[in-house]
Amino acid sequence: MKVVFLQDVRGQGRKDELKEVSDGYARNFLLPRKLAAEATPDVLNAMKLKEKARQAQYDKDKAQAEETAKKLESLVVKIPAKAGQGGKLFGSITSREISECLSSQHGINIDKQKIVQSEPIKTFGSFAVKCKLGFEISGTINVVVTEEK
Repeated sequence: MKVVFLQDVRGQGRKDELKEVSDGYARNFLLPRKLAAEATPDVLNAMKLKEKARQAQYDKDKAQAEETAKKLESLVVKIPAKAGQGGKLFGSITSREISECLSSQHGINIDKQKIVQSEPIKTFGSFAVKCKLGFEISGTINVVVTEEK
């Protein structure tokens, strides 16, 4: 009997997968527990529509990530920071601060976990910080650390 899995079933199949299983296993285990549905034309059509919607959402999110990466190339994020003698900062500039300044200055929201710093920023100057936007797309945030007055 052909069934469409409604949930992941260990050792048998994953959600939204179409698979041939024995009649007894389907009737006595999968169908009563609502782990799978019999592969009727209506169920197959619903599965195709769901997959189409999922692919459209994936394409939309990927295009948005590419657009954000292009925007980031031309932007400069200015971060004011306090410093002691010799131009060293008190503490360091974190990815959270970069994310907050990017949001407040340019209106682009990027989660702090997506900002990748090879080493913490502890001096004044200009820095290029990588940002992973998903879908194997990364952008570069230009950060300028200035002295707070």
